Amino acid sequence: MNLLLISNSTNAGEAYLKYPIQEIAKTLEGIDEVVFVPYAAVTFSYDEYEAKVQDRFNEIGVKVRSIHHALNKRNFLRHAEAIVIGGGNTFALLKKMQEEDLLDMIFHRVKAGVPYVGWSAGSNVTCPTICTTNDMPIVQPESFRAIGLVSFQINPHYLDANPEGHAGETREQRIMEYLEANRSRYVVGLREGCMLRINDEGIQLIQLLIIFPFGFGNFCCLSFNLRFYRYHSSCHSSQYHTQ
Repeated sequence: MNLLLISNSTNAGEAYLKYPIQEIAKTLEGIDEVVFVPYAAVTFSYDEYEAKVQDRFNEIGVKVRSIHHALNKRNFLRHAEAIVIGGGNTFALLKKMQEEDLLDMIFHRVKAGVPYVGWSAGSNVTCPTICTTNDMPIVQPESFRAIGLVSFQINPHYLDANPEGHAGETREQRIMEYLEANRSRYVVGLREGCMLRINDEGIQLIQLLIIFPFGFGNFCCLSFNLRFYRYHSSCHSSQYHTQ
């Protein structure tokens, strides 16, 4: 596999997709055109989303073709050179992909070596489920089951923050609640400005990462810029069957 899973599209004070564009270029090396999945967009149109991503991808000479234009969307994916899924609302994204029967096609194409780039919600949907998204469930998907390209959960935009006077749960507390109810799971808390590069050799951490759980397995807090984890084939989900 060849995945780039990005926490957030934009760092504070920067232009859209500015900070990850060179890592995106590495992932898409030799690729002329990508299939873009814009279904996480809620307050703006799919056309606007496609144009926004194209503006940035012009810098690396890659054409963006959004799947919402295609009549046969599974066939569109079947011939994709690379797949890119943008951020937004994870529930809206998953619901639309389920309705269009895209999950297993994406799974098999990426497993076959097609490069995958996702940010925020686009990273969430590579997990077994979307249960560790930060998003409000504004729509109801068929289930929380996602693509399952990685064996662990991701929490994008991870924050340690516990503001003074705040009486609600912290992000860490919410993740620990998830782990209490799902003790076999692992959660990667991916801070903003961070990304994971995943291929058949392992996982490369770019910037900063926190891995949970606390009481139910290994816990590791990494405060340096780059880390390499072994990613064993036994961890790869094979939940989908060829159709």
